[in-house]
Formats: sequence, structure tokens, C-alpha cells
Amino acid sequence: MFGRKEKTPAAQEVVDSASHTQEALRAQGKGAPTPKRSVQEAARKRPLVPNDRKAAREQSRSSVRDERAKMRQALDTDDEKYLPLRDKGPSRRYIRQFVDARVNVGEFLMIAALVFVILSFFQSLAVQSAVLMAFWVLIVAVIVDCILLRRSLKKKLTGKFGAPNQGDLWYGVTRALQLRRLRLPKPQVRRGQYPV
Repeated sequence: MFGRKEKTPAAQEVVDSASHTQEALRAQGKGAPTPKRSVQEAARKRPLVPNDRKAAREQSRSSVRDERAKMRQALDTDDEKYLPLRDKGPSRRYIRQFVDARVNVGEFLMIAALVFVILSFFQSLAVQSAVLMAFWVLIVAVIVDCILLRRSLKKKLTGKFGAPNQGDLWYGVTRALQLRRLRLPKPQVRRGQYPV
């Protein structure tokens, strides 16, 4: 009942051919003896500090300089390959084009702040109160504009790419607060030229 069962002739042939194949592989070998662990470790070792430190430092600096030049060129031309990670992707490109196509109140905030600082040096109480009131009106206008931008951007991104990624809407708002000439990557569309 619990004894060994006799193997059928077909099963015996399969077992014999498998053992014969294994013996042939053992006899053939892999062509070379396995190297010792110390030999393998020695082959993988590289010095932590190169022998010629000056040349290594110069080579490192030149590679960093080349990467920066490529990134700077990409920021000017909007080349996707070398853009920084925060600017990569089709949704970020769409956000940039959408923000650059509209007139944003936030981009005039820095200029207005500079004008308000200069006007606040006047000793007239009427001028200072008017400047302060105008500044608060501008800040409220910027906040309302950013809320409207965020809402319309979310609607457009959801329609085109699905739910926007975390940070996409903030990316658009922060870009809208920058002066158009100082934005990086540089604007590639004219005002009113909204992306499709």
C-alpha cells in the first residue's frame, strides 16, 4: 500500500535522459574556474579618492557646468528633456501655456509694491492713506484673480488630463504671480493664445 511503485518504461526514459543531460553539463563545465571571492572584490574596488584630485575636480566641475548649460538652454526653449523635474510633463506645459496666455493681476504686484513704497515717503497723510488703501485693494484683486485662475485651471486640467496632480494648481498660481519677463521656463505663447 505505501511501498514504492514501479516506474513505467516511459517515465524511466525521461529520468535517464535528464540525468544524462546533467552529467554532460557537469563534464562540459562553464569554461573557467570560479574566481575566488578576494579576486572578485579586488576587481570591483575603485579608489574613493582618485590619484589626480585636480583633474577629477576639474572634470566634475565641467560636467556640472555642461548640465547647467543644458538646463539653462531648456528653460529658454522649453525643451522637455533637460527641464528641471518640477517643470516636466504635459500637464505642467499646459499650465505654463494657460497662465502665460492670460493677463494676471499678480504679475503687476511687485511693480505696484515698488511704486507704493516710493509714494509712502511723502509726508502727506492723505497720500499715505490713499497709497495704503490702493495697496489693499490690489492685494484683494490678486487673491480673487488667483482663486479664479485656480478654479478655471482645475476645470481645464480635469477635462484634459483627469484629476490634477498635487502641486499642479499651486504651480500655476505661483507662475501667475511672477513678472512675465522673469518666468522660467520662458513663455512660449503670446497673450490670448490659449492651449487647446
